[in-house]
Amino acid sequence: MLWTPSKFHPSESLSLVPKIYAHMKEAPFAHSTFGRMEAQSRTTPSVDAVKGQQENVEMSFLRPPVVRLGAGAALNRALFSKKVDLAAAAIQSPKVIAHYRKALQTSQEMLKVDRISPIVSHPDKELGAQGRKCILLNPSVKAEEPTTWGPVIQEGIQKEELTVIPYELTLEYDYWTARDTMESVLPPELHDEIPSGFNVAGHVAHLNLRDSYLPYKKVVAEIILDKNPSIKTVINKVDNVGAESEFRTFQYEVLAGEDDLNVSCTENNCSFNFDYSKVYWNSKLEYEHTRIISFFKPGEVVCDVMAGIGPFALPAGKKRVFVWANDKNPESYKCLKANIQKNKVQDFVRPFCEDGLGFIRQATDEILAASLKGEKVVITKPGPRSKSKKTDKPTTPGFVPEPLKPLITETYPLPPTISHFVMNLPASAIEFVGSFKGIYQLQENLFAPTTKTPLPLVHVHCFALKADDERPLIDICERLTKYLGFPMKPGNIDYNLNGEGEVAVHNVRDVAPAKSMYCATFRLPAAVAFAARD
Repeated sequence: MLWTPSKFHPSESLSLVPKIYAHMKEAPFAHSTFGRMEAQSRTTPSVDAVKGQQENVEMSFLRPPVVRLGAGAALNRALFSKKVDLAAAAIQSPKVIAHYRKALQTSQEMLKVDRISPIVSHPDKELGAQGRKCILLNPSVKAEEPTTWGPVIQEGIQKEELTVIPYELTLEYDYWTARDTMESVLPPELHDEIPSGFNVAGHVAHLNLRDSYLPYKKVVAEIILDKNPSIKTVINKVDNVGAESEFRTFQYEVLAGEDDLNVSCTENNCSFNFDYSKVYWNSKLEYEHTRIISFFKPGEVVCDVMAGIGPFALPAGKKRVFVWANDKNPESYKCLKANIQKNKVQDFVRPFCEDGLGFIRQATDEILAASLKGEKVVITKPGPRSKSKKTDKPTTPGFVPEPLKPLITETYPLPPTISHFVMNLPASAIEFVGSFKGIYQLQENLFAPTTKTPLPLVHVHCFALKADDERPLIDICERLTKYLGFPMKPGNIDYNLNGEGEVAVHNVRDVAPAKSMYCATFRLPAAVAFAARD
């Protein structure tokens, strides 16, 4: 199976609440005619069914006006204004508003629509200026048809506490959701795959529009900009990530808003500043970042071979995990260094700008050497607060100041071995695993059974076929076998080192109709780790 075993989902990773990333509200589905012939042979529809159909018709005013724009046409927001004729209960005294609101809500005669307040000012300007209010009524209630007035309304009229009047509700462009607006603008044949989600990096929305939507790209971008207050810039990718740049950057065009890709964002309690046009960042990977980070324990060493700007490294550093973080992209390295300082994890996270192939062995050797020299991190912090109550003030005679809080010292010695390797370069990371050959040549005494230390876990991200069967898993294991020079097979990881050569594969996300991103995790085989170096 492709699914990661339970021990690969530590409990803390399940608490992630992704931000994210921006999702537009789905429009209601149109009523289906499926099963019409069968329905004719059945009994007459129930009263509730008929009532539901009537309500759907009555609430159709919530659909925006159809504003079909030609390809390349500008968005005219004024065309989305829509006037709806309703009835309203004009309340005579503010003292009874709450009573009638509750009563009309219970009787389902009050208008109940998202983002429309049922309490409005009286449409007569003079009465409205006096503070008179109205309660908007369900479209089934007609001001000119007393037969549509329910018992609550009739009782209110008899008591002279309310009257039923016509009310013209105006819905402007700002009312309609992004999905509603796009369906109004785009031709019907494009409604099935309307862009409903996108990557967000700070204030930038990053689209990857299909060819059929390109003639309407400006309108789509304007709508996204309008409907998402935190978005200031909308861009569209014009090539494939990695197709033109080994650093996974991409060519883009600004569709709406400012041409400013210097962004700030937060993830896993860390702040990141970067130029989105020069480094790789994907907000949809936040859960995967958190999942991997949750494996790390304080005091361990992690080698982040393709670290980017630090989505694994910085949160790990905050957990008191030592991280050797590397990225070949000079711009990513520059941002990584700055963000390490910004997040105050410089004691635990070290940045490098090397080729990943050589960095695997370089980091292994440097960490061992630094550990043998006794390198460590010592953190001093205030101890727990005193539980005694402060009753005296500095001006009180005989005042004795509260003693200073004791300091607590935590020491984290740098271990001689790496616990985890992270390789997040899906297009080619598997090709780097050959560099693990001989990383601990002649160092068998550092690991079990001589010590309690297991060989490192390797987390390799890769692309493979999107499928529910074992084909992706088999393909990934075959590729790992090829580059490791050791037979790898599907199976579960055992932290006690039983099951050498087994690979657990986690399905990270779909990236194309027939392509998914996976994370293959395996314990580095002893035959590979202790082999002679080439």
